[in-house]
Amino acid sequence: MAKCDQGYMCEVCGEEVEDITISDLYLRYVIGEIEARHLMTAPERHLRCNPVLAQFIVDPGFEPVVVEGPFDKRLMPADDVARREEFTTRGWRRLQEVRDLGLPISDYPLARESTAGH
Repeated sequence: MAKCDQGYMCEVCGEEVEDITISDLYLRYVIGEIEARHLMTAPERHLRCNPVLAQFIVDPGFEPVVVEGPFDKRLMPADDVARREEFTTRGWRRLQEVRDLGLPISDYPLARESTAGH
């Protein structure tokens, strides 16, 4: 297979990231952690190959990920974890649907809710 016929390769496991629904890179884009201009140059990983991020996806359709050590969400303040779980899970759900919606990539990201005055 020619390189142009392959998807992006995971920098952790070396396997192909077959589509955006399992892409760490595109989830980080959807939740606003990276800008669109970095999509072509930033390293790609499967969601499960980035357990620090994946542990915050809480959905029946996603097998839970547990992180041991200093980045374990169980060691973080509960209110911070709840906010991160809610937003990351919304991002993951968005990622599951965008491919079928026919949206331009610029419309993939979630809008951050304002916390001003809270």
